[in-house]
Amino acid sequence: MAGPAADAGPRPVVTVAQGTLRGQNHDRAQEFLGVPYAEPPVGEARLRAPREPRRWSGVREADIQAPACVQFSPFGLADPSAAGEDCLYLDVYRPRGAGAGSRLPVILWIHGGAYSQGTGTQFGGRTMADLTNSVVVSINYRLGQLGYLALPELVRENARRSGSFGLLDQVEALRWTRQNIAAFGGNPGNVTVSGQSAGSGSVCGLLAAPSAAGLFHRAVLQSGPCTLIRTPDSTRAAAQAREFAEAVGCTDPARADACLRAAPVAALVEAARTRPTSGPAWGDGLLPVDPAAAIGTGEWNRVPVLIGSTRSESRLFVAFSQPRLTEAEYTAHILAGYGTAGPEVLARYPVSAYGSPYLALSAVMTDSSFACHTAWTTRLFASQVPTFAYEFDDPGSPTLAGAQVPGLDMANAHSAELAYLHDFTAGDRPLTPVQTALATRMKRYWGAFARYGAPTVPGQTPWPAAGTGTGKGNGNGIGKGEGNGRGSGPVTVLTLNPEATRPSSSFESDHRCAFWRTRLSGPPL
Repeated sequence: MAGPAADAGPRPVVTVAQGTLRGQNHDRAQEFLGVPYAEPPVGEARLRAPREPRRWSGVREADIQAPACVQFSPFGLADPSAAGEDCLYLDVYRPRGAGAGSRLPVILWIHGGAYSQGTGTQFGGRTMADLTNSVVVSINYRLGQLGYLALPELVRENARRSGSFGLLDQVEALRWTRQNIAAFGGNPGNVTVSGQSAGSGSVCGLLAAPSAAGLFHRAVLQSGPCTLIRTPDSTRAAAQAREFAEAVGCTDPARADACLRAAPVAALVEAARTRPTSGPAWGDGLLPVDPAAAIGTGEWNRVPVLIGSTRSESRLFVAFSQPRLTEAEYTAHILAGYGTAGPEVLARYPVSAYGSPYLALSAVMTDSSFACHTAWTTRLFASQVPTFAYEFDDPGSPTLAGAQVPGLDMANAHSAELAYLHDFTAGDRPLTPVQTALATRMKRYWGAFARYGAPTVPGQTPWPAAGTGTGKGNGNGIGKGEGNGRGSGPVTVLTLNPEATRPSSSFESDHRCAFWRTRLSGPPL
């Protein structure tokens, strides 16, 4: 949690529906930290839909960030003890001089972390707010089985008949933003919802959730394409929830809800170690249809989209799981994972072409998952709404704090772009001046997209639309052909590189997407 860092000058005061907040000046922006957007989900409110926060009297100090939500996988949190169930808070950042009536574009950020760890407090928005003249909101939401547990005894207790409490939290945060953001100088009619990894998966869910319609007007999806981050159906999610409840010791269906609400947090976290959450489920009143399928058939909350990935996403996951892979182990892994297609994969990804088994496997996993699914999801969007795609490619980018494996090249891995878009507190080293210049350009692109629905920035490399396909996907989330929708042209991306930011039409061929389109199954990440 960040404590007071006030600069000189009168502290800003804002009144929202629940009462008055006193924030602080920090650098060239103003921030309001630890603002409640829902009642604490504790005690009898555990595993229930979020409720509107109560009013308070007097002035509430908003100069200290709230704890993270309970972490079901603590990697990446500097202080794992700084977490708890009372966590439904958000931080608001605005430029100095903004106030009611400014009507600035709003960017609401949803952090990633496999739906099991992370916190919005790691993603400061001061620089983005000041540089792009926008209002930035960063939220916490419930994680793990406290956030996603589709047990029938629980889902029948809310109007949406949903156990996706984390996604319900995000909808509630958007509702709070619509109701209150004008007081900070934001425009409730121009809200961009943005997320990375599981946060991007959450954006996919919001795009498909009827109850989120009208709460946002643009969407940014970073390293979490909707055709890749698929959600379980409600039947499967209910079975997983039952197994989890039994592992906690809540074996009697008649008392499972009360048992789970009384269980110690440590028992919930322990039971989840071998039963990680799959995130939000579809087939209920919150998500009637799988998000990728909804987008593929055109039944979604249509807004302009900015979408992309990093050049070598899977270096992070291979570094975690198989950092010292030998060539023999690499060969065995590919043959076991891809079956009859294994020899073809090895022929296209020989170790000799990459320099090490680690880099070869990272390329296989990046191309077959994040990269090509980004292209396929991009086609679905581009056939229906203005869509802009990118690939982050900085060969010297930092990775996450504590993630660097000695001797491994982890540049451009999953999460590499985060330090370029936020005042990010979980990077393993500061950006260089050249990288900071790229970060400034990226923030301006993102800010322009939030403002206009297109990332058009005078003086910067023009960012063309991803394509102009006019067809739809085939309903299963994979567009036909190598172009957008049923179009024949390639997806166009903007390559974000410190030395040469430029449009490229070779993204799909660079990542061998024509090959992978016919071989979609493979080793899990």
